[in-house]
Amino acid sequence: MVYRLLRGEQGARLSHLLASAGDTRRISKAIGRLREHFDEPLRIDDIARELGMSVSGFHHHFKSVTAMSPLQFQKQIRLQEARRLMLGEDLDAASAGFRVGYEDPSYFSREYKKHFGAPPQRDIAKLRSSLEL
Repeated sequence: MVYRLLRGEQGARLSHLLASAGDTRRISKAIGRLREHFDEPLRIDDIARELGMSVSGFHHHFKSVTAMSPLQFQKQIRLQEARRLMLGEDLDAASAGFRVGYEDPSYFSREYKKHFGAPPQRDIAKLRSSLEL
């Protein structure tokens, strides 16, 4: 029955769908790994190899699932976590940046401003004042 299904009219579509599901599952594993180890350097070739994918295939499938590159995804997680640390644990920007994997405080501040639209101190002050209302 499966053989007939795969050889029939919709066989190519079904094969493609099953292959896509496998790729999505592998990308899901990569997302979990990035979330757990966001503070570590990103090694795309290692992740791709662990998932049994080429680097270009990994990039392609990752972007099709998340709408961003692995590096952009990691950066977003790092910046969100740094914001949470500054707001919730009262860390200064340099310490929060360091905790999430940034080695250069100036680079962290530039990336933070690009992502959130304001430098870390100003953004956190604004968030705190809005929470007090």
